[in-house]
Amino acid sequence: MSSELGFEVISFSPIRVGYARVSTGEQKLGLQQDALQEAGCECIYEEKTSGAAKERPELEKCLEALRKGDTLVVWRLDRFGRSLKDLVSKMEKLEERGADFVSLTEGIDTTTAQGKLTFHIFGALAEFERELSRERTMAGLRTARERGRVGGRPPALDEEDIPEVQALMKDSDVTVSQICERFDISSPTLYRYVGPNGERRK
Repeated sequence: MSSELGFEVISFSPIRVGYARVSTGEQKLGLQQDALQEAGCECIYEEKTSGAAKERPELEKCLEALRKGDTLVVWRLDRFGRSLKDLVSKMEKLEERGADFVSLTEGIDTTTAQGKLTFHIFGALAEFERELSRERTMAGLRTARERGRVGGRPPALDEEDIPEVQALMKDSDVTVSQICERFDISSPTLYRYVGPNGERRK
């Protein structure tokens, strides 16, 4: 194709790009590969890393390769995002690039009106979850100050507290010091139970 000035203009047809991930080297990518190929993906980026890992070099390459009009396809939502908040953040990046998103297992397709609505709902839920975590943290801090820490819990976490701590560790608006004050523990104690990304430690 040539322009009026005589220069050749290269046009690209939108394509489907797949991303597959498994958590350990022991797991196989075959199931995801087959599903992505059947969904029409012309190229597939493959990764073997934990879902909680912040660094995903193949996913970054995949996102950088997407052009306007392309569609990123994953087998399941948890292959793409580490959490609801992370999922919404990545979806915003896709929107900025003008790319669409398909999750085969959940049947989500942002090329449709229903699919776009689904992710608007996800975004609202992520904001709701973040506000709840912040409110619980602030309420706990007020309670701790009112009782002057007298008769507080020993410096260790109870099992029922772990899920809340994991959620707070994933919230960038809540600091480690606030979490430690909320549960009356030290940061070394906190990190014995939960990692920096909110992953549960054995």
